[in-house]
Amino acid sequence: MSLSVENLRIYYQTLHGDVQALDGVSFSIGDGEIMGLAGESGCGKTTLGYSLIHLAPPKRFVEGCVMLDGEELPIWDNERMVDFRYKKVSIIPQYAMNALNPTRKIGKMTRELLESRRLRYKDYLPELKRRLDLVQLSQDVLDMYPIELSGGMKQRMVMVLSTLLNPSLLIADEITSALDVSTQKAVAEMLVEFRDREFVKSMIVVTHDISILYQIADSILVMYAGKLAEKAPTETIIHSPRHPYTQLLISSLPEVGVKYSEKKLTGIPGSPPMLLNPPTGCRFRDRCPFAFAKCVEEPPFVEVEKDHYVACWKEMPVHD
Repeated sequence: MSLSVENLRIYYQTLHGDVQALDGVSFSIGDGEIMGLAGESGCGKTTLGYSLIHLAPPKRFVEGCVMLDGEELPIWDNERMVDFRYKKVSIIPQYAMNALNPTRKIGKMTRELLESRRLRYKDYLPELKRRLDLVQLSQDVLDMYPIELSGGMKQRMVMVLSTLLNPSLLIADEITSALDVSTQKAVAEMLVEFRDREFVKSMIVVTHDISILYQIADSILVMYAGKLAEKAPTETIIHSPRHPYTQLLISSLPEVGVKYSEKKLTGIPGSPPMLLNPPTGCRFRDRCPFAFAKCVEEPPFVEVEKDHYVACWKEMPVHD
């Protein structure tokens, strides 16, 4: 097992109290698995992704355990996490096109990054050039400033830098959101190729675009209001979702070839609850068309079929 997360709670500290952005999250990712992380804005998916690599104020570690390749990640201690970042766990941040230092040439920036990890630039230069060729970037970019690269070129450059040391876990946060459709497809395919070439062992792809996940993810984890709703293989999530929220999320997606005049898109009525003082029980119950009396109690996140986990009282397995 590559990554195991148990009962992780991450809160945001505010003047009015703690915002319970990540509340008791448990899941695992296998070796070679690309897991998509989906849900509405504010559901906690980006908080989860960043907490696994850099937990900075106002985020606060409350409790939980994160194991990567059998070793605990000390995510609550930023100084201890320095030894894990980039080498064991790495990230392609949201708005990665703005992540490059505009005052440094790409080559100099890469040298400084490696030297900050006590590594010699010339030892990694041959592999760096090989990977530039792989993502169809000229080796000349090493002598260029970020402003001289297009958005797609900068995105690919950040992908190369983030995976240069072959981290065990790569977190990709909304990396296709600012790209045109053709570039989105190319970047998504590169993520799969990086996994297939074993540049990374496992991957978390954070996005609100489920169509991207359908193309590249082995499994999809759906979050709602700081809680896990459902996790299953991608085909199962898309074609046979069991949680009411996942069902509504999938049904709200447009279908190829279907005109709006023939079938109107349907949204999910209502709004997510405030996480400063979240409701008890199932957090989706006020918007759920299937809510009943039992939903005032919080449903556990349990396996209802092989590799299919759901947090919904309607889907609890029956035991004889």
